[in-house]
Amino acid sequence: MHFWGVFDGHAGSGAALMASKLLHRLIRDRLCEVAHLIENQSSPPPICLAKNGSPYQADQKKGACLDAEDQDACADRFHMEKVVSLESLVMGIIENAFKQMDDLIEKEKASYSISGGCCALTAVHLMGKLYVANAGDSRAIIVRNDEVIPMSNEFTPESERQRLQYLGFLKPELLGNEFTHIEFPRRIQHKELGKKMLFRDHTMTGWAYKTIVEDDLKFPLIYGEGKKARVMATIGVTRGLGDHDLKVYNSNIHIKPFLSCCPEVKVYNISEHKHGSDDVIIMGTDGLWDVTSDREVADAVTTFLSRCEPNDPMRYTLAAQDLLMRSRGVLKERGWRLPNDRLGSGDDITVFVIPINGSNSPPLERQ
Repeated sequence: MHFWGVFDGHAGSGAALMASKLLHRLIRDRLCEVAHLIENQSSPPPICLAKNGSPYQADQKKGACLDAEDQDACADRFHMEKVVSLESLVMGIIENAFKQMDDLIEKEKASYSISGGCCALTAVHLMGKLYVANAGDSRAIIVRNDEVIPMSNEFTPESERQRLQYLGFLKPELLGNEFTHIEFPRRIQHKELGKKMLFRDHTMTGWAYKTIVEDDLKFPLIYGEGKKARVMATIGVTRGLGDHDLKVYNSNIHIKPFLSCCPEVKVYNISEHKHGSDDVIIMGTDGLWDVTSDREVADAVTTFLSRCEPNDPMRYTLAAQDLLMRSRGVLKERGWRLPNDRLGSGDDITVFVIPINGSNSPPLERQ
């Protein structure tokens, strides 16, 4: 297994540091528990769950159970078992490891003064596949033959609006009688009571009109647009690790119930494609992507690598450094500026450029 992780901390570095030291161990340990199912098999058969929930493997050709015991009950089990692919098993292990990591941070936060939280973006290379897991607003893309393949989605108050609103609808006590789960185009004023205003809630992707009532005067659960959008006027990301003590300013309303530690896991089958030495996976924090698009990043890396010696062991590290400097810009009188005089990134930036070398050489060795 190969592992890479990008942990973008906020409100303190404690959660990011702890995750960087432990998350890969949690994933490794869970994989070791199922190693007997995947060891020395390039294409393992599906994994079945018996009545007691324990895994065993199925014979793909005959459709029979490989269990030596209880063969007579095999037909009965046919209606009792689920077939689980190796890919979905690894995905579940990664998802569960994120949850365990979040629980560990909560458990240890008092003992080790762990503050704040972090967005987490990880990539696991196992048996010819890349498993990219993202919880937060970092991003990963694969560049293959000049094609851009997105490997993550950002989780923000805008992208997860309906999930947050649904939770506020189900459990209004979490809103502390200060917030409303309904979204309006702007803040409602008291003089607008009884008038009609555009709104949307957890059941809607479009907008409709409603008559304003007293409860609508409360502050909206999600407010602002783009990078300025916030949950309860406090935090701009909706998934990540930590933030167990995060509260609305000057109140006792906890925000953690609205924040999820569950990642989205996307899978890329390396063995299904031919890759050149300039084909890479790029992982970066939002400080990179705030000022550059997927296409711009891909073009910058491809151009840089084409100018390097093919055997230069530092070419990928230098490409990552070039990306970082491009996003930061140049310090001028009016601050950090990009070549087109747009503002450069003011956020912290972490970038990995990792080669996907294909089957003829050890994959994903350098970064």
